[in-house]
Amino acid sequence: MLTGSYDSGLVILSLLMAVLASWTALDMAGRVAAAQGRAASWWLAGGSVAMGSGIWSMHFIGMLAFRLPIPMGYDPAITLLSLFIAITSSLFALWIVCQKDLSWLKLAVGALIMGAGVCTMHYTGMAAMVMMPPIRYDPLLFSLSVVIAVVASGAALWMAFHLRRSGRGLKRLRGGAAVVMGLAIAGMHYTGMAAARFPAGSRCLVAQSGVSSVWLAVLIAVLAGSVLSIALIVSVLDLRLEQRTAVLAAGLADARQELEFLALHDTLTRLPNRILLADRLEQEIQIARREQSCLTVLSMDLDGFRQINDAYGHQIGDALLVDVARRIRACIRMRDTLARLGGDEFVVLAADCGPGDAVALAEKVLAAVREPAVIVDRAISVSMTIGISLYDGHDPLPGDLLRNADAAMTYARALGHNGYRFFESSMSDDAQKQVVLLQDLRQALDRGEFVLHYQPRYSTREGRMTGAEALVRWAHPSRGLVPPLEFIPTAEKNGLIFQLGEWVLDEACRQMRLWCHAGYEDWIISVNLSAQQFNHPELTQTVREALERYHLEPHRLTLEITESTAMQDADASLAILCQLHEMGVGISIDDFGTGYSSLLYLKRLPASELKIDRGFVRDLTHDAEDAAIIAAIVALGRALNLNIVAEGVETREQQEYLTRLGCSSLQGYLLGRPVAADQFVQMFARQPSARAGASLSA
Repeated sequence: MLTGSYDSGLVILSLLMAVLASWTALDMAGRVAAAQGRAASWWLAGGSVAMGSGIWSMHFIGMLAFRLPIPMGYDPAITLLSLFIAITSSLFALWIVCQKDLSWLKLAVGALIMGAGVCTMHYTGMAAMVMMPPIRYDPLLFSLSVVIAVVASGAALWMAFHLRRSGRGLKRLRGGAAVVMGLAIAGMHYTGMAAARFPAGSRCLVAQSGVSSVWLAVLIAVLAGSVLSIALIVSVLDLRLEQRTAVLAAGLADARQELEFLALHDTLTRLPNRILLADRLEQEIQIARREQSCLTVLSMDLDGFRQINDAYGHQIGDALLVDVARRIRACIRMRDTLARLGGDEFVVLAADCGPGDAVALAEKVLAAVREPAVIVDRAISVSMTIGISLYDGHDPLPGDLLRNADAAMTYARALGHNGYRFFESSMSDDAQKQVVLLQDLRQALDRGEFVLHYQPRYSTREGRMTGAEALVRWAHPSRGLVPPLEFIPTAEKNGLIFQLGEWVLDEACRQMRLWCHAGYEDWIISVNLSAQQFNHPELTQTVREALERYHLEPHRLTLEITESTAMQDADASLAILCQLHEMGVGISIDDFGTGYSSLLYLKRLPASELKIDRGFVRDLTHDAEDAAIIAAIVALGRALNLNIVAEGVETREQQEYLTRLGCSSLQGYLLGRPVAADQFVQMFARQPSARAGASLSA
């Protein structure tokens, strides 16, 4: 027998190729299992080529490492056949491990088929040497190599199936499994080589000369290693792309979910919005109709929220809305729906809730909202007005219940804040009128339908006209002249009072400038400020710009604010009034005596006059208490060095009495009704100062 030997360097190289091929097999199994559709087919085909080439190269390098004392060679066709068998076996192996499950029966059959394929590849490659006489094999070692091939194939299939998923911990397991699989493959190969017997005098019929087996092995290793490396690189890049795609897909899914949430919820309070409320209301109506149960809708508005927003800023206002939403949510049941429709409007949809339950819920919400809220170290008190509509068993539209609740809320607000009202059919007519009024009011601002009328004011001491109070009127195209009491509350509720107030201030300053040019340089124009307008952060800037626009001296303008407005937040009011006073503008406290003033704060306010409410003047001549109050106000004004103005003077008796009490100026229908600017000058011309003085000093 011919005795063979091995090149240790090539043996080590073959072992490394076996490990690399095993690692590639495990990685390809993961890519094939993760891929879908046509991509899975491409990964299966490419992976089988890379894996088969790696296993075959290990086998062929192992054969090249074998030395016989005769020239050796290999038949190309048979060698390529062994390569094809290796690739086919790899294709089968990858197909097995990409299945959803791997039962023991499938594993056994797969191990037999793949082991047979590996053995066929090995012994086909041995046959490529074309020895004469043929190679003989030791039966025991031959059988052992087959067993090793089957067992190694089974172990490889099991490990590849269970390690095909991606993960940080699996990479180390794959590395260990690749070493085990590589040693098993090499063990089968060298066991098969050990089973070969070469009789004495054997010769290779395809022996070649001139090509070193070492260089041929290195070339094959380089080519196979390149194929395996390219496959691994492509696999890594594809895995990263897949991971990034997965992250992007997850991000898009989260973004889509967030967009769907935002489409149905309020961004500030995270409560359902109008769209989601309408859907739930329709569902609850169907349930109530089917089960003949009760259904209640509560429409809620915060009282004075706009003033809080203007005084403290939108950030404080938003925080207050979030806090109010939390309080209301704590008052309702889990099955009830709380929605925010925008601004300070909230709606509660309470299923299976009758009139008694609605009253209890409304009172509970009112009590919870009344508690002072601490926002950024500020204690802010706010109240709420609630309108309630009930499902009456008919077939209402969801919008009808909401409109009815809103109409009841509007009616409740007209009666006073911090309360609730149930809807009545008569309220819908009032609500419709309010809607029409609001639409007309918005158009009136754009069309310039507002005008100013001026009511004269006379000095009791000198008996002459000292100026006028500017009073806004709405010249409605169909309703005629609309008085302020009919549209000012609507303008305040819907935020139109700011734009209207700026126009009034601008128009009054413009008219005063014209009167100054006409020679009435000693007149003073008075302009009323609403509570919302007074608390607006840009009030002082607006006043300054109006004065500068018409080159009007600041002392020609007096701003009137009600006593309740000045005392609502005395410290904040003091700061605003001081700014206006420093500018040179006169300050008048209107409706004095109707609020709850603190004399301590009143002393600090930089006011120039107090205006007695017309309610005291009306019953002055036959009500001793009113006369006493006016006398006290006059005394207080003199002590504080303030002018005292009495409005609502309609009779001679009132005029004479107020003059004797010591009022500085009088104003009322007796002395002159509010008229347009051109009529105002004509009225002044018809009332010379001598005549007026005689009347006032009588």
